[in-house]
Amino acid sequence: MERSSGRQIPVVVLAGFLGSGKTTLLNHLLHHSGGSRIGAVVNDFGAIEIDAMAVAGALGDSTLSLGNGCLCCAVDGSELDVYLERLARPSAGIDVIVIEASGLAEPQELVRMVLASEHPGIVYGGLVEVVDAAEFARTRARHPGIDRHLALADLVVVNKLDRVADAERVLDVVRSLVDRAAVVPATHGRVDPEFLFDCRPSEERVGQLSFDDLHRHGPDADEHTGHLHAAYDSLSFASAVPLDPRRLIRFLDSRPEGLYRIKGYIDFGPYDTGNRYAVHAVGRFLRFYPEAWPACAERLTQLVLIGTGIDAATLRKELEACVADAPHAEAPHADEQDMWGVLRYVREPDDQRG
Repeated sequence: MERSSGRQIPVVVLAGFLGSGKTTLLNHLLHHSGGSRIGAVVNDFGAIEIDAMAVAGALGDSTLSLGNGCLCCAVDGSELDVYLERLARPSAGIDVIVIEASGLAEPQELVRMVLASEHPGIVYGGLVEVVDAAEFARTRARHPGIDRHLALADLVVVNKLDRVADAERVLDVVRSLVDRAAVVPATHGRVDPEFLFDCRPSEERVGQLSFDDLHRHGPDADEHTGHLHAAYDSLSFASAVPLDPRRLIRFLDSRPEGLYRIKGYIDFGPYDTGNRYAVHAVGRFLRFYPEAWPACAERLTQLVLIGTGIDAATLRKELEACVADAPHAEAPHADEQDMWGVLRYVREPDDQRG
């Protein structure tokens, strides 16, 4: 087995009833990935490596079929790891893996399989449920289990809104069925990739994720005005004063409806002077990754929050309330118990199941 590079690749589960537009959405991601490489596990549970610049139509000819279109029935967790291993090996250069489920698959089982994966090179990237706005009422009537699927989702894409007369009514119904998930309107499966994964910068950089790279893709960027970014909101937050771990955990545990992703780096100052903490939150999933401060790096907390319908001003005030009462040089002795809430979300090297 090829050794992991230490970087964990997000695995996104893409689900939705038959004909909702999952493949259309995946094809859109392939064509608008910003140079990132997408690995896909598609329908009949085949695994392939996809260069995001390649023709998306190659998907259909390259899958490995197990003869069962329902992923959650076709394999168990150990078999899923075989496919993830192929896509997550460092030499493949994959940045994100998308599991496109059959329209009849059980999303809860697929999420469980990803979370239970023993592969150290991957991390859960969220459950994306695609809804056909034009058929939503009829589909719910025939398959009431869809309400449960929406309640489990981290992100709901309400697709084909151009085919309904009262789009806002459909969106309101969907919002009433979700549990804090972000709800994104779409036509032809067009969803901004930044909602799902970090697009690779146009100019390759050596080193860690750049805050400038995170910020440049926000909805205020001139080149994106009036385009896909209008469907979501983002907030950039930076602090030269460390954050208080207890206050931050209270903020994260109560994060509001519609806040889909949190990413960036956190400085806990005297609570861990040797490390900064990369944070990865998607929906209700949260994980921290402590890593040594790079040589000569300025000690800052730098975060980006992404969601729909979020109150950026309120979130900023809540984050500002997480700032410690004193800067590094004046900070009192830190109690190690203050970090316990954070450490609950750190996966130890020998803890493969998170």
